[in-house]
Amino acid sequence: MEIERPVLSEVEGLGDWEIGRLVGELPSSDTQFRLISVAIAAPGVTAVTFLHHAQGRERFFWQAAHDEVALAGFGVAADLRAWGVERFQSIEQQARALFHGAIFEDGGQCLAAPRLFGGFAFADDFVPDNTWAAFHPAQFILPHYQLAQVGAESWLTINAVVTAVEDVAEVLPALREALPVRLALLQDESPAAPPDVALQQMDYPMPYAVWAEMIERATAVMRAGTFNKVVLSRVCELRFDGPVDVAGALAYLNRTYPDCYRFLFEPLPYHAFYGATPELLVQVDGRDLHTMSLAGSIRRGRTAAEDEALSQELLTSQKDLYEHAVVADSIRRRLAPVVSAVEMPPQPDVLRLGYIQHLHTPVYGRLPKPIGVLPLLEILHPTPALGGTPRHLALPYITQAEPVPRGWYAAPVGWLDHRLDGAFAVGIRSAIAQDRRVWLHAGAGIVADSQPQKEWDETALKFRPMLNALEIAQTE
Repeated sequence: MEIERPVLSEVEGLGDWEIGRLVGELPSSDTQFRLISVAIAAPGVTAVTFLHHAQGRERFFWQAAHDEVALAGFGVAADLRAWGVERFQSIEQQARALFHGAIFEDGGQCLAAPRLFGGFAFADDFVPDNTWAAFHPAQFILPHYQLAQVGAESWLTINAVVTAVEDVAEVLPALREALPVRLALLQDESPAAPPDVALQQMDYPMPYAVWAEMIERATAVMRAGTFNKVVLSRVCELRFDGPVDVAGALAYLNRTYPDCYRFLFEPLPYHAFYGATPELLVQVDGRDLHTMSLAGSIRRGRTAAEDEALSQELLTSQKDLYEHAVVADSIRRRLAPVVSAVEMPPQPDVLRLGYIQHLHTPVYGRLPKPIGVLPLLEILHPTPALGGTPRHLALPYITQAEPVPRGWYAAPVGWLDHRLDGAFAVGIRSAIAQDRRVWLHAGAGIVADSQPQKEWDETALKFRPMLNALEIAQTE
């Protein structure tokens, strides 16, 4: 682990105090450092202006479906990383160490308390390639500055990590001084003109013939009884003549898909993973657990009558009902050993989004005692909705069948608080941006009677949100 010694130094001559950072795998001892967090009300500051203000910095964002609360951050106070099959446990240990003995001065607003933003790669053995060069198998960042927005109200928080020998009585006044200075800058922020960026190249590397062969091979394996379901994906590659406006794309997603979970994780400037996903992996608040089964898809209709007809078609499709049941049953089985009760309706409903509709079953569980969200993430990821079943057979098949590594696509992304509760969505309907280049992934659940053309069309639908966010017409 690399630990930069915390030093008080004035930034930009504006009285904005930067207090070092912790980088790498944190020790379990609480004697080496202490987290200090101070918050104030931030009238007039929105998450959108906050993210534009932070252009060129590490940036983070989360907003749940149909939720007024938007969470954002920029800069780095602490950076937790982990590798291998024990990455969930390692992040949990590091987070406990970070928050243990922390000092919170939140003004009575619990939403302003410090949060870690981050997630995990899809596979335990993930090795960063060129596309995902800035990402780790598990990574969580505590922003130097955070914003919590609830409707028209906002709170600004500064987080700093100091060594145990630093005098907290000296550090706290410096942080209290820095906050109003940063707040004034944010309140003076003028709306940024979107950069004039043009698309230079758009490419779908996998031709339909290759896709069809991949699907037919998978269905043949399933008909032979090897496994029941596998999720396979393909990629769209984009190249622009200037840096991609990630904040602008995210603002579009916020306006257009309020029924989805919107997220941004940008651990290195201009290396950003962002999206608007309909799928909650798990949310834990004390003993309360929420998740969902989301599998089975069909397009939206052009008229109300057509839309309803398509919805009924989805509800009676044996292929989609089977695909959905596989996911729901798996979630029930995985949760059974750790929850005292699981509640889920016997039949799915239809979740209608702007461009697609899914079979959907909400799931509620009650934990015997609070254990935080990370053990539940490890149990549930990946569900058959993004991996397959049986999991131990489907996941190796994905690795050998897909030509492009998934990285963080289809993996958990979200946030942790100081209690280690939090919320994580599945990183689908997403993009990975690297300066002037963007890669989109889209997948489909494959079962024994899947048809390549229908699955191809489904993935084309799933590319649409991110292409629209980047103001690109779909050309397939």
